[in-house]
Amino acid sequence: MNRGHIIALLIAIMTLSFVAIGTIWPIHTAQAMAAAGYSFNGSSEPQSAVTNLLTEVGRRDWNAAYANLANHSQFSEADFIRDLNGGYPSLRTYATLADFSVQPLHISADEGDFRVNLHWSSVVGVFQESRDLHVTKENGRWEIVWPIVMEQRVPPQVIPVNYLRWDVIYRGPGDDWAAQNVESPHVRIIDMRPIDRGNGVSILGEILNEDTVPAFVTVKITLIGKNDKVLGTEDSFDEVCHVLLPKQVSPFRIDFPNVALSQVDSVKMQPSSSLIAASADPVIEIENQKLSGAPDSSLTGDLRNESGQIVNITHILGTFYDNRGQLLWVGDSYESRALLPNLPARFSINVPADIAARVSTFRIVTSSYSSSTL
Repeated sequence: MNRGHIIALLIAIMTLSFVAIGTIWPIHTAQAMAAAGYSFNGSSEPQSAVTNLLTEVGRRDWNAAYANLANHSQFSEADFIRDLNGGYPSLRTYATLADFSVQPLHISADEGDFRVNLHWSSVVGVFQESRDLHVTKENGRWEIVWPIVMEQRVPPQVIPVNYLRWDVIYRGPGDDWAAQNVESPHVRIIDMRPIDRGNGVSILGEILNEDTVPAFVTVKITLIGKNDKVLGTEDSFDEVCHVLLPKQVSPFRIDFPNVALSQVDSVKMQPSSSLIAASADPVIEIENQKLSGAPDSSLTGDLRNESGQIVNITHILGTFYDNRGQLLWVGDSYESRALLPNLPARFSINVPADIAARVSTFRIVTSSYSSSTL
């Protein structure tokens, strides 16, 4: 097994471990609600009906949740599960409902409307979802009209592919090359800027793979204070594209909470790389990019998977610059559902309001994972 396959296998094992942990120790919200005296066997009030339904979703009690829907005759239980979990493996498939809030919009004697905010917990953090639910009273019982979102189907088609691919052959135990092996790719940090965000220091930067082969990259940063005191050491994990093709650039952001920029005398940076098998496919096109200011400052757009394979996990990274080209911020988001061939999916990257007001240009890159590549 070559080193690229080993790295991919380790990532898969870590993901499955986190999934197992989430299964063994389920969400605490439902447990806390049960302890607070909520009844989960029936509902006499509309808001309690909504709370009960979401608690059943959090417990993955799909049968009970589906039975409590006023419009369950319009779709199957499998459609209901696919709406919440996704029809293809994705972040949503392995996420748990960590928390939710219920906001009444309108309530009368026999119907009501609520907005629910769902906070899903995954191995890469929390992603949020908002839905508007209508409730009706039938035979003295409140039931929810679920706004089903049917997953799009990919039509039969032929998608030609023409992309670069790099395979790696390492020395085997019987080879007579002594200690010789393929050299690690050359990478270089081409930009770095520390900023103070009030609750800590963030180190922003960009790293370039200046080699002719793909690289798996990481950045290790140590903050040094007065008298050479180490204030903290952190590695890049989430806010970076780890797999860089030749001549490709990735932004990175490493956060140091509870450290003030005034305490920092110097920054020690250690980029590292290892050779990895990779390909230029799938190609993910980014369309309709738009930066919005306060109060909901964000960068939005559409992702389009132009390959013929399903992309299970997509990581979107945004790099933001001022009118002088100075690095202002690095933000990211994950697409919670799988990207299907040629079907657009909306994305949004949150940007701090004070930074969004100063942004002149931005750049978006994506990294992706497909289960078929293992």
